[in-house]
Amino acid sequence: MRADHKKIQRKLSIAKGQLEGIGKMIDEDAYCIDVSNQILAVITLLKHANNEILSAHLAHCVHEAKEGEDLDSKMEEVSALLDRMTK
Repeated sequence: MRADHKKIQRKLSIAKGQLEGIGKMIDEDAYCIDVSNQILAVITLLKHANNEILSAHLAHCVHEAKEGEDLDSKMEEVSALLDRMTK
């Protein structure tokens, strides 16, 4: 993977902290809309991290596979992942 590891780790650390905060909000019986907004913020953060990883995969792994016999396999992986993301 050629994505910016520090950037991805930072986003995942932030998401982890937000999830812990959401757990506390639930324990404290926080307002439902506030909890939902925080959950949506974590989802957005994880989506951004995932997009960076996928972009790096396309730029590196799939790009390198175009010169070899592995391109069809890489394209099938990406297609299957996109199917899962849209469900």
